[in-house]
Amino acid sequence: MFTDTHTHMDSPSFQEDRHEALMRAYEAGVTRIVNVGFNRETIPTTLELSRTYDFVYAVLGWHPQDAKDMTPEDLEELEELLKLPKVVALGEIGLDYYWDTSPKDVQARVFREQIRLAKKLGKPIVIHNRDAHQDILEILKEEKAAEVGGIMHCFSGSWETAKMCLDMNFHISFGGPVSFKNAKQPKEVLARVPLDRLLLETDAPYLTPHPFRGKRNETGYVRYVAEAAAEIRGMSVEEIARITTENAVKLLGLK
Repeated sequence: MFTDTHTHMDSPSFQEDRHEALMRAYEAGVTRIVNVGFNRETIPTTLELSRTYDFVYAVLGWHPQDAKDMTPEDLEELEELLKLPKVVALGEIGLDYYWDTSPKDVQARVFREQIRLAKKLGKPIVIHNRDAHQDILEILKEEKAAEVGGIMHCFSGSWETAKMCLDMNFHISFGGPVSFKNAKQPKEVLARVPLDRLLLETDAPYLTPHPFRGKRNETGYVRYVAEAAAEIRGMSVEEIARITTENAVKLLGLK
């Protein structure tokens, strides 16, 4: 049984075949799916998916690209939504210096506000990090995010960065890029992450793994991420599936 800890199956790219794609995933052994709502548009659609499908859970938060749009009222609403039984974490939150669609100071403020909310509610957090390793680590440390821990989503940093995240009570999650032949650094990090801190994801419809690279990703393709992880660790796909699912169940409280 596989668990996809980060996907966006509510994306418009699944407008024509969302149900069919989810059923393909379930029939392929993906028995737990965590969908992420990250702004005013996707929070409601993520909640709707979690209500419609027993095996779909929700993570809700405000993405750094959308930080400039978050109001105090949005934060208050988020606090109430995070109390719903199938909302398992707060995210994806963090910093994005690649697209830089929100000012850096606004990103940092919204990031800190959401960490504090997660600590108030005792929810783990899901971190989005794009070209902002040092600032992310400093904010996590200053805000004592280790109290709740969480997931470093689609990790792309060095082993040194990964170790600092592990020391702050975070799990390290890998997606499609770890299956690419030239993905030297992600493979090296995956080889060293303690098995009890390892998670898998797709980030569908983005970051499609080999052999479907260049096409739309979907949550059922988490199997190919598991296959890459199994090869890197010298384990069976079944072992990787079992361990990463146990980790996700424990961290997020999945049924």
